[in-house]
Amino acid sequence: MEHPSDSQDANVDNPRAAARRANIKRIRANIPQGHHNPLDYAVTSRDRSTLHMVQEAVEHNQVMLAYQPVVQALQQDQPAFYEGLIRVLDETGRVIPAGDFIDAIETTETGRLIDCLALEKGLRTLHEQPHIRLSINMSARSIGYQKWARTLKRGLDRDPTVGERLILEITESSAMLVPELVVGFMTNLQRRGISFALDDFGAGFTSFRYLKDFYFDILKIDGQFIRGIDDNADNQVITKALLSIAQQFDMFTVAESVERGPDAAYLTSLGIDCLQGYFFGAPTTNPSWITRDAMRSSA
Repeated sequence: MEHPSDSQDANVDNPRAAARRANIKRIRANIPQGHHNPLDYAVTSRDRSTLHMVQEAVEHNQVMLAYQPVVQALQQDQPAFYEGLIRVLDETGRVIPAGDFIDAIETTETGRLIDCLALEKGLRTLHEQPHIRLSINMSARSIGYQKWARTLKRGLDRDPTVGERLILEITESSAMLVPELVVGFMTNLQRRGISFALDDFGAGFTSFRYLKDFYFDILKIDGQFIRGIDDNADNQVITKALLSIAQQFDMFTVAESVERGPDAAYLTSLGIDCLQGYFFGAPTTNPSWITRDAMRSSA
């Protein structure tokens, strides 16, 4: 049975409850109109801060490529090509990987500029290192972006041989934004020797109606199906199906995110052409050819 005194005490604020309500009021007071809750505001604020950080890096050319080897499955000490992964430096000089900022900038003008800088630096590397092939990521949103087109033209005009060693990677989800535009874009550049890779295959919602029209040269199987594949029956079935699709359309295959020896062995036995992942090398801003060039310069 409830006593009157208990009821009266329940209606009296204790210090912790009062402090909590005061904090909530302060939080809500700082949430601009249009944001529904503190989490929504926090996410928006984070993205705004990330965008500003990348804009500053682009403005001051604090952008570089990190290179990760893609090795031949049957000759794993021999890179078939390298992937050039964009990195930016924040105000403290830390190297920030693309995964930490790409979602916040992908649909913005800054995203297009990042694509341009990645291409520019990749073309310079290909010009300076005539013995390597290199893949560079781009968004389908950069198709038709004049600055990107001019960057490619300058690189090809300076050294026509880079076209045959350049691979442009477009994610599955990005390609499906404007599939007809992607098809025409690829056809024009493939005539100049440039190859195309469909990145993160299996992660998105590719329409097989378009897949047969894309004519990608390389299909990169998304890492979520590759990690631990040696002892994961479900991923084995999915990867076999994706490999079968690639072979049907005469596409070269790369397994992403290979992190263990048993997974590499299984993928090789499956017939995957190339392997990429930390098992073979982490992305680095100081690839082997920089060391070689430095030694030659000092000799």
